Amino acid sequence: MIHSLPPYDLDAYLIELDLLLDWYLPRLGVTASDQVRADYTALWTDALQGPLDATPTWVLRDFHSPNLIWLQERLDVARVGLLDFQDAMMGPAAYDVASLLQDARVDVPELLEVSLLGQYVTRRSETDANFEPADFIRLYATLAAQRASKILGIFARLDRRDGKPQYIRHMPRVWGYLQRSLAHPSLAALQDWYSLNVQPPTPPQT
Repeated sequence: MIHSLPPYDLDAYLIELDLLLDWYLPRLGVTASDQVRADYTALWTDALQGPLDATPTWVLRDFHSPNLIWLQERLDVARVGLLDFQDAMMGPAAYDVASLLQDARVDVPELLEVSLLGQYVTRRSETDANFEPADFIRLYATLAAQRASKILGIFARLDRRDGKPQYIRHMPRVWGYLQRSLAHPSLAALQDWYSLNVQPPTPPQT
């Protein structure tokens, strides 16, 4: 049986991004107006053009430390086992790199993130004549910001709707990742929007 992975298209990105408006902002006591929503969607639609134009590959979307298993008996890269890949789609390779280097549940210091990203870019440059480091880093920043926005919404939803407050403790980390990513010059307009409309996470309610 052949299974075709669906594309990580604009609708999919925007549905995920709406989680920030629908769950994270209300957690802070904020209701996004129609104009705020329209501006958010327009800015992200423009920013996501690069990822949409990128050569697609498998994107697991949950490629982070809790879903990686060390298999000592294997060799080389086969030693890394994968879990939770049922939601895989076809999209930019930069997405899973961002998932790993901005792990929502584990602190990844910025210097380590930059170092590992540099190693990845160097290796890709050595093995792929068509690889453009600056383009990839721009995609990385864009997708990391998209992912962090989505996760803030997901964690707020897990707390309020699903009764799982343990995820709230990860919000400050994800917020920090979001600020790192929005600092990329290509995301200046989005950074301005977030500065005006989105506040840092509040402590868990007791």
